[in-house]
Amino acid sequence: LKITGFYNKAIIQKEDAKGQWSKVESAYQRRSDLIPNLVNTVKGYADFEQETLIGVTNARASATQTKIDPTNITPDQLAKFQEAQAGLSSALSRLLVSVEKYPDLKANENFLALQSQLEGTENRIKVERDRFNDSVIIYNKFLQTFPNNILAGFFHLAEMGYFQAVAGSENAPVVKF
Repeated sequence: LKITGFYNKAIIQKEDAKGQWSKVESAYQRRSDLIPNLVNTVKGYADFEQETLIGVTNARASATQTKIDPTNITPDQLAKFQEAQAGLSSALSRLLVSVEKYPDLKANENFLALQSQLEGTENRIKVERDRFNDSVIIYNKFLQTFPNNILAGFFHLAEMGYFQAVAGSENAPVVKF
């Protein structure tokens, strides 16, 4: 009876973490969906740096191709996913810094609305990543405690990976005009 209780609780906690992962993916998808509109708005300014726009488009393509199997979220998978998303974040940062050179674009209502939506989406991504990590902590702690660690091995239940800060993210970016 205790074994059944252990197994059921482990599965419920793992499913909670997987459900949180789907919310993380949804937030990243929203960001990805905003990018074509942002790029098209910026493209309207003929002398805008094409290299920057191409960089954003390529980074978006790379980020959307990197998928994680929610039934087996490992630290390696998360690292690859984060790397692709960090590439997109970096490209978006370069785009927004480049926009500073174009006062008309900065005043464009469509651009301002998209920029605001992008900021809100970045906040949602952070919230969902934190919630995912919280649910993974609960699941992993449950598996690590005795005698659960023995039963986890018997049922082939492995710990899940966490989102971790990307190397260098503790340093604020330097913006030059």
